[in-house]
Order: sequence, then C-alpha cells, then structure tokens
Amino acid sequence: MNRIQANEIALPQISPTNFEDLQTPRLELVAITRESLLCQQSNHAGFRADLGKILHAEVPDAWPHENWEPHVYEYLLKLIATDAEAIGWCRYLMLRHASGRTLIGSIGAAFPNPITGEAEIGYGLLPAWQRQGFAAEAVMAMLPWLQTRRTISAFIAQTFPHLRGSIRVLEKCGFDFIGKGFEEGTILFRRGLVVSFDDGA
Repeated sequence: MNRIQANEIALPQISPTNFEDLQTPRLELVAITRESLLCQQSNHAGFRADLGKILHAEVPDAWPHENWEPHVYEYLLKLIATDAEAIGWCRYLMLRHASGRTLIGSIGAAFPNPITGEAEIGYGLLPAWQRQGFAAEAVMAMLPWLQTRRTISAFIAQTFPHLRGSIRVLEKCGFDFIGKGFEEGTILFRRGLVVSFDDGA
C-alpha cells in the first residue's frame, strides 16, 4: 500500500479550534511552542532547567529521547511559521505526578495526506518510561483529538521490525500491520477512525 492508493479524492478540511491541552489518567499532553523548541535547539548548558520553567515541569537529564533529533527542531519551527495549526499537532507528553510533572516523551502527527486523507502519527519516550503503557495511553488520547481538527480517513504509523515495544503499542491501539513502510527498513501500520478515547483499543 502506498500513500495514494486508498482514496483518490481530496478531503475537505475542518475549521480549526483552540489548542486545548489533553489529559489522560496519568498524563498531560501540552502543545509544543516556538519558545520551547528554540530553548531545546540552543542546547546550552542549562537548557533543561530553562525548558522546565517554560513547561512547569521537571526535565530529566536524559532528555531528549533518541527520536527527538536536532533536525526535528528546525523542521517544526519552519512548519509552525508556515501553518500555526502545526503547534497543536506536535505535543509534549508529560507524566502527571502527585508532586508535579515530568517530561517523559513526545507525540504528534503529520497533517493528513491531501489525497488519501491518512494522517501519520509518531511518538517517543525516554527509556526509563518505556513499556509502562504511557505511549498507548497518549496515542489513544491524541487520535480522537486529531479528528476534531481536520478531516482524516485513517491513521498510519511506521516503525522498525526490531522495535517490539513500538509494535506492541500500535497493536494495542488497534493498528493493523500493512506491509513495507515508506522509509527504508520500516514497516507500516494502519487503523481507522476512533469513536472515543476508550473505544476498547
């Protein structure tokens, strides 16, 4: 399956709404901002402390996670400059503690493909927080929210065959294996629309 195989008609767009933060039983998903991106991109000695002040959260010494590579900052800054709605499509994933909040990962999506209507999601967690259900919890909160922002026909995600934890997250969230991914060495998963935050996936 490729990006233009499913639907051949471009889908209409839903009017934007406000950038509300999302909460789950254990997490708070807070929209990324230009300020927080620039803080991380600077990579100065105290950037984690400064980022913590921006986010009102603890930022572990291990931040950023391995998927939050330097080129991501430039990409997102350009995307936000082009389309302000991009702020609401790339979010920080925070663990809610009784005594505060800790930044543990990120989750976001690409805008829907204009032909197929498919939106690709991606996520990443610091190693200390993996395999505890946080990624699946964030995904299942994010998917229905995305559907309120733009018309989406389905969700897709790419990962590598050896990343069993990532594959398990997708399976738990109702994604089905499709085949070869778009990027070299990856595999592709797909799921339809989400009825609610707790639809049983």
